[in-house]
Amino acid sequence: MGGRRGTVTGTGTTGTGTGAGTENRAGLLYGIVAYAIWGLVPLYWPLLKPASAGEILAHRMVWSFVFVGLALLALRRWGWVKELLAHPRKLALLTLAATVITVNWGLYIWSVNNGHVVEASLGYFINPLMTIALGVLVLKERLRPAQWAAVGIGFAAVLVLAVGYGRPPWISLTLAVSFAVYGLVKKQVNLGGLESLAAETAVLFLPALGYLVLLGSRSELAFGTEGAGHMALLASTGIVTAIPLVCFGAAAIRVPLSTLGLLQYLAPTFQFLLGVAYFHEAMPPERWAGFSLVWLALTLLTWDALRTARRSRAEVARAAREAAERLADQPDDLPAAAPAVTPVPTAAPAATAAPASTPTQAQGDVRA
Repeated sequence: MGGRRGTVTGTGTTGTGTGAGTENRAGLLYGIVAYAIWGLVPLYWPLLKPASAGEILAHRMVWSFVFVGLALLALRRWGWVKELLAHPRKLALLTLAATVITVNWGLYIWSVNNGHVVEASLGYFINPLMTIALGVLVLKERLRPAQWAAVGIGFAAVLVLAVGYGRPPWISLTLAVSFAVYGLVKKQVNLGGLESLAAETAVLFLPALGYLVLLGSRSELAFGTEGAGHMALLASTGIVTAIPLVCFGAAAIRVPLSTLGLLQYLAPTFQFLLGVAYFHEAMPPERWAGFSLVWLALTLLTWDALRTARRSRAEVARAAREAAERLADQPDDLPAAAPAVTPVPTAAPAATAAPASTPTQAQGDVRA
């Protein structure tokens, strides 16, 4: 049974079976849908005007909690709540994650609705570089030469863009840093996508609801003043938030991380193209130069990641082959019995020897 189990697992991992191929294609489709929604969402936020960025953010928190809560209720996935409440450190980390993603969401909505789609897209382009930098500063990770080169080129790109904008690209930097910190905190919590979003929006629910009540008391609330269609759009912020997250989770368990790493550039690419072609934001030469440097850094980073992943797979395959060869070299039959010796009678009875383990048992131990 152990051999068959290994065969099935190996087929699923390498993707040689028909079922594995179907899973890979489904995972790729889920990933494309997730990143496409994230990339095209700049078309959605302007539809929510005249609601302010703060009101849109509050609605996103409230309705995300409602939508995800109903989804988890339907799936009966509430066992994690008790475990989470028993770990104050995880609760504190989730509170930090909720705070950081609030900054990220709020700034992104404001950027889109105030004509900074291109600069916002830059934030998600440089996010991988910020994640690497955090890994060095916080986790004390060691970078490969290609990664150092990519980070250096990214830093040069920020300087070029600062000259082009006449100021540091603070929108891009804030979005990149906040999302990198969010990813770092989420890694420490190690909670599923839907569960994590439910916990984070639960932390944000009461403050967001309180803010909406405050806006209503000041007659500054857009919800309910622009018709039923506008109300439905504001309420659908929960669906727009949760659906790509669900698709991303479905992709993550079906395709290799290297594939997800390539797909992540779809979202900022769509955002950038929308900013230039649809919203007609200015792109002077120095801005093109800065973006070109960022793309060069990301190309170098992607090449290094793919090369490293290929080497790792080759090493794993070589180790597996060597282990299989060692097992194949072991004898399949028991050693021949030694010739019988006529015992010499003695006063004391002969001691009974312990039975030796068979080669089959030894091979079983190696497999285990």
